[in-house]
Amino acid sequence: MASPVLLGVDVGGTFTDAVLAAGGSLYRAKLPTTADQSEGVLAAARQVLARAGLVPDEVTGFSHGMTTATNALLERKGARTASVTTAGFRDILEIGRQNRPRLYDLCPQRPEPLVPGEARLTVDERVAPEGEVRPLAVTEMERVASELQLLWQPDESSDLGRSSRTGKPVRRGEPEETGLEAVAVCLLFSFLDPSHEQALAEVLRRELPGVHISISSEVLPQFREYERFSTTAVDAYLTPVVASYLGRLGEEIAAAGLPAPMIMQSSGGVLPLADAETSAAPLLLSGPAAGVVGAVFAGGRSGVDDLIAFDMGGTSTDVTLVRGGAAETTTGREIGGSPVALPMVDIHTIGAGGGSIAWIDAGGALRVGPESAGAEPGPACYGKGGEQATVTDANLYLGYLGERLGGEGLALRRDLAEKSLARIARLLKTGLEEAALGIRRVANAEMVKALRVISVERGHDPRHFVLVAFGGAGPMHGADLAAELGIGRVLLPDSCGVLSALGMVVGDQRRDWVRTVYTAGEWDDRFLRQAYARLEADAREAMGKASGTHFIRRADLRYRGQSHELTVKIGENISREELRKAFVIEHEKAYGYRAEGEPVELVNIRLTALTPLEQPELDATVTGGGQASRRQVYFEGDWVKAQVWERTDLGMTKVPGPAVIEEEEATTVVPAGWSARLDEVGNLWLEMES
Repeated sequence: MASPVLLGVDVGGTFTDAVLAAGGSLYRAKLPTTADQSEGVLAAARQVLARAGLVPDEVTGFSHGMTTATNALLERKGARTASVTTAGFRDILEIGRQNRPRLYDLCPQRPEPLVPGEARLTVDERVAPEGEVRPLAVTEMERVASELQLLWQPDESSDLGRSSRTGKPVRRGEPEETGLEAVAVCLLFSFLDPSHEQALAEVLRRELPGVHISISSEVLPQFREYERFSTTAVDAYLTPVVASYLGRLGEEIAAAGLPAPMIMQSSGGVLPLADAETSAAPLLLSGPAAGVVGAVFAGGRSGVDDLIAFDMGGTSTDVTLVRGGAAETTTGREIGGSPVALPMVDIHTIGAGGGSIAWIDAGGALRVGPESAGAEPGPACYGKGGEQATVTDANLYLGYLGERLGGEGLALRRDLAEKSLARIARLLKTGLEEAALGIRRVANAEMVKALRVISVERGHDPRHFVLVAFGGAGPMHGADLAAELGIGRVLLPDSCGVLSALGMVVGDQRRDWVRTVYTAGEWDDRFLRQAYARLEADAREAMGKASGTHFIRRADLRYRGQSHELTVKIGENISREELRKAFVIEHEKAYGYRAEGEPVELVNIRLTALTPLEQPELDATVTGGGQASRRQVYFEGDWVKAQVWERTDLGMTKVPGPAVIEEEEATTVVPAGWSARLDEVGNLWLEMES
């Protein structure tokens, strides 16, 4: 049986990365991200295939991660979206929760809702926990459909308020704002009885052809109306944009002779392109989640189960904690001001990357980010018109980066980096070295804070973990961050500069389900098993005949009187007592105590279906036998002639710092007091000397 040929392509804010696993080898490519992401995806795929000497129809598996959904939400460039809810609950999205992100800010500025005021409609109906209270009449559904048809149509007598796409004031009929594109339907208690939502969706799909309809009983059949409504609105707002991109990409990929791609989800699993086109909310953290999957895979190859994944790209830095070979996950988070209550890898993101711009604030302090130079124009040293100093310019000036980015790729101009840094140095009244080192230190300080959020602030001692540094810029900063946290070992995986693309290749196919089964009273084993049996029946129907599928069961529980739940895993033995024991242990870990004798409430049950896909066969990339060159590098407050190694030339010989280790997609900095070596599978280790 021929070995699989697996392709993974990840689109980031600055670069598009590709990895091809074939015949035991990994082939890589890193290209600037294009305005039309599909163009960059195909260009990266063609380049990596050419390097492997293969043609498209030899590819047996293709996975893809993207930033389309994330960018559309953060930049408010989604679809023109309306909403329909139960009468009396029209403004749920605007009211939200009454918590404040900053305790003493009494008048916080909240983001504009994704659905503008005049596009929020209601229907006269009511379903209560005990069943239907007020029927939803056909005439009521037809009335709402008629009103929706008029939205964003020429009518100079009415002002729609603010555009859902740009946030700017608009009037009906403005050229760029014509035509409803999506509707979010979220009726009260539809998570218990979806019949009214389903009937309304049927009418809307018939009366509004071409308009995407998201209903909460399909997107998130879970209690808490604000989070359910917000998640459904996000799904409606993003799906037309994502479906347009994926439809175009699918056509271009098919024309190129490549197989239809699997799409990476926020949960760290992939699903078929056709399924991804129908619902965009699960794709919001597509690329970052793939990086975590790649870090877990790389750590496993070197026998590391407890690690901190540190992914520093050109635009942002993502950090995640991994315990026992499994990434920490969450059942939701706020993204771009909108809660999204779906399973996702628990990633903490900050605006610090290689392209982050340095600036001086009103108090005269040096700041870095969150604004990024992106791919165009990019850092000043790219020579594409950028003039502001970035972290990349600082690293180039200090000698950590070589003259080219990506092997034979982009030429880096040190003179332009120096010119950009001179402006910062003038304002700070320092030399160029101090300015460049200051930029690097400020960026490091922001990243250390992020690493503390997912470790120290959650009760984990970072010294007990290995820092896995990856992304195009991560290996340049890994040792410095580890030293700040007292971590003695840093792992730089094989293909660390394109590890998110590798994560696409090694991920499993995944689908998630959740159902609210809230019971305040006693619940027994029979109730629990029947609830899971119904959920598993839905899952088997959706997964079809996929072979090798196995289920992971979880449940959300709380002590009676608590407002929020903890999610715990349940094994093959589905019993109330086992679930209660797991909850008590998890509660003590989270809050430091257990309430013996207190009733435990079962709120939601969750099911994850995992189907293993073809896995790559990888040989170790340990060659050795090369010689180091030398160049001027700024270490410990002075310029020194440091060793500069090609990664594959190292072999398994220990190299002491200060040194720089280069590969096509990334550069590793080895400070004084650290050493570097390759292990038997080709992963690079940095170790603090005792």
